[in-house]
Amino acid sequence: MAKIKNQPLLKKTMLHTNTLLSVLFTIIASINALHAQPKEAIKEQFIKDIYSTALGDGQCHDWLRTLCKDIGHRLSGSSGADKAVQWTKSILDTLGLDSVWLQPVLVPHWERGSKERAFVYGSSRKNKYELNVLALGGSVGTNGQKIQGNVVEAKSWSDLERLGEQGIKGKIVLFNRPMDPTRIRSFEAYGGAVDQRVSGASKAAKYGAIAVLVRSMTQNIDPWPHTGSLQYDSAYAQIPAVAISTEDAERLSKLIKKDEKLTVALQLNCKRLPDAPSFNVIGEIKGSITPNEIILTGGHLDSWDVGEGAHDDGAGCVQSMEVLRILKKLNYQPQKTIRCVLFMNEENGLRGGKIYASEAARKGETHFCAIETDAGGFTPRGFTFDAANEVFEPLFEKVKTLRPYFEPYHLSLNPGGSGADISPLKPQGGLLCGYYPDSQRYFDFHHTAADIFENVNKRELELGAASITTLIYLLDGL
Repeated sequence: MAKIKNQPLLKKTMLHTNTLLSVLFTIIASINALHAQPKEAIKEQFIKDIYSTALGDGQCHDWLRTLCKDIGHRLSGSSGADKAVQWTKSILDTLGLDSVWLQPVLVPHWERGSKERAFVYGSSRKNKYELNVLALGGSVGTNGQKIQGNVVEAKSWSDLERLGEQGIKGKIVLFNRPMDPTRIRSFEAYGGAVDQRVSGASKAAKYGAIAVLVRSMTQNIDPWPHTGSLQYDSAYAQIPAVAISTEDAERLSKLIKKDEKLTVALQLNCKRLPDAPSFNVIGEIKGSITPNEIILTGGHLDSWDVGEGAHDDGAGCVQSMEVLRILKKLNYQPQKTIRCVLFMNEENGLRGGKIYASEAARKGETHFCAIETDAGGFTPRGFTFDAANEVFEPLFEKVKTLRPYFEPYHLSLNPGGSGADISPLKPQGGLLCGYYPDSQRYFDFHHTAADIFENVNKRELELGAASITTLIYLLDGL
């Protein structure tokens, strides 16, 4: 066998080769490990990025300040509603979205007019005090005149039946059923009492009442009257209707028991005007794989004409806008189309939600999921899901697979209600989802002059935006 010359050089070359191969194998192993990284870890990191962006570089609180302080309350048909439409569209236009547009909606137009007044007189007419009242939205006025009558109390529909026409005709009915304090979920308590506000005027008019006073929808005993919409039944006369504070409802109830001739005088200057043109405001990021599947997030842009509409529902609007901003900031390209809709006229007509669903059906659009945030800007607790009966179970089975991602953020995903504006989409067969924050304080502010920017906590608002963005990101991958 021939002797190999220059063996030291050969050994040195082989050593370098082995070293290079070792480095190469390490690089290849690292690349393979990166590609083999669990999808769960990638998702978890992106969720962390969502929260970091929302909490460290959030815009929704500043947007809410502008909406509340520079624009203010935004009742359908008002100049405030018009300004809100133009301003929110201008913000969406700055986010680099694929499309931003206005969807025409014809809305009811009701004006409160100058401050309503209500006074209580004892039978001797010597004692008199003023009630804290707000006309209910859509109520008829008193044409600048005072109307007055004795007061009777009803806490249930059966009380009306018991009093009958003999006990009610020519009088004013005080509806005084409180929200149930034993209900843990405040919206359930609200649902158990709000029918007297919605239907009380017509049910009392059936027996000849000339006006109604309705206990405000709150569990607090405080001086704030809470407005809200009513619905007249065309079968009966339309009579004036006002909300009174819970403090006044309690006091009036005691006085009625002592003085059957107790009188209330009312003067309302509200009026209904012809329907007015307005818009839903819509922006979207187009899906890259299934663009015809839509994930919607939205709130209602209109508010009542007292306060600033901060929790109801300025918070929901700016959170929905923030979802798109965060996704664009993180350079996320969704598979499905992500759409933000700011609905007009949830408070006194639901015209925006109905028009949106009608147009979606006409265009053949498919909503994989529609999320509504309309329960205030408080600390997030989770989401509730609904759908048409025949499709709910298979859809919610997919949602349940997402629960582990929400556990670190103490958020739940459960069956339940969704939202008024997205409810007209239910027949189309997609998921409907309601954002569920801690609502224990919501009805302290709901429909009152206290619903102002200062009563929304910045961090709670931003946590909500991060939670909704996270849900949308995860739904996009289903």
